[in-house]
Amino acid sequence: MTADPRGIIAEAVDAALAAAHAATSMADLRDVRVAALGRKAPMSLLKGSLRDATPEDRAEIGRLLNEARARIEQALGECEQALAGAEEARALAADRVDVTLPGRRIPPGHPHPLAVMTERIVDVFLGMGYRVAEGPEAETDWYNFESLNMPPDHPARTMQDTLYIAGSDLVMRTHTSPVQIRTMEAQEPPIYIVVPGRTYRRDPFDASHSPMFHQVEGLAIDRGISLADLKGTLAEFARQIFGPEQRVRLRPSYFPFTEPSAEVDVLCVTCGGSGCSACGRSGWIEIMGAGVVHPNVLKAAGCDPSIWSGFAFGMGIERVAMRAYGVQDIRGFFENDQRFLAGFAG
Repeated sequence: MTADPRGIIAEAVDAALAAAHAATSMADLRDVRVAALGRKAPMSLLKGSLRDATPEDRAEIGRLLNEARARIEQALGECEQALAGAEEARALAADRVDVTLPGRRIPPGHPHPLAVMTERIVDVFLGMGYRVAEGPEAETDWYNFESLNMPPDHPARTMQDTLYIAGSDLVMRTHTSPVQIRTMEAQEPPIYIVVPGRTYRRDPFDASHSPMFHQVEGLAIDRGISLADLKGTLAEFARQIFGPEQRVRLRPSYFPFTEPSAEVDVLCVTCGGSGCSACGRSGWIEIMGAGVVHPNVLKAAGCDPSIWSGFAFGMGIERVAMRAYGVQDIRGFFENDQRFLAGFAG
């Protein structure tokens, strides 16, 4: 060995310590480690040349190399710890939240307009002494059709495009009327119920139809109930939903589960009955179907029609909401457009 190994080691240590303390990032320290302790570092090359030294020199220089490596490793560790703390402090400072600043305003949510209308309708009848009843959405053919005076060959079944559940005798209920039968089977009259719920038909999804929609069914069974009671009940309902000046009109119609049956109209909410394009110049708009419960329906549910009579009515919540809110397209209730729904907030 021609060069002084002790001088090489001392210079390498001094250079490594100076570079380590001058480093400003973890990447700088990695470069210092490679320059001082890597395979091509001066001390590494010196170690490789010890094979030509005497045993005494080899022992002494090996000891000096180990001490130098330990000093450099210690210095690098201390500098790494200091830099890591500084970087963490900078990151925390950058992420610091000023808790005295006002928070971001989150707009409050609000009920869906159909939920609001359902609650309004149900509240009207709860105020008249009715109670809420519910039933399954997947119904048997018996409850959905036969018990409501529609046997398998009855032409009235073609009035409802039914969704059948494959591999079973179940259908997706086409109306909430099956709950009438279930309620009459479960309790003795008198019965006064209102039935809100989802219903299903194989209808197109367009401005006035949806394959899934909501209905509210009403049923009253008692002694001596007549068509006059039905009209009075619906007149009060119309006044509370559409305004105190409202009136109702019953037009003859046909439903297999009521006799007589009627379509129920209210004064046009746009023109107040004077006639406009919204009501076809008639001054009236249809909101529901209704009628006196058919004796066959009472018999199917185990009620004696010679003792009990009643009326029933059913309305589409979407249709009532469209009339009350002036909505022209039923799809707005289902497409979740916040610009549309926000118009009903508050």
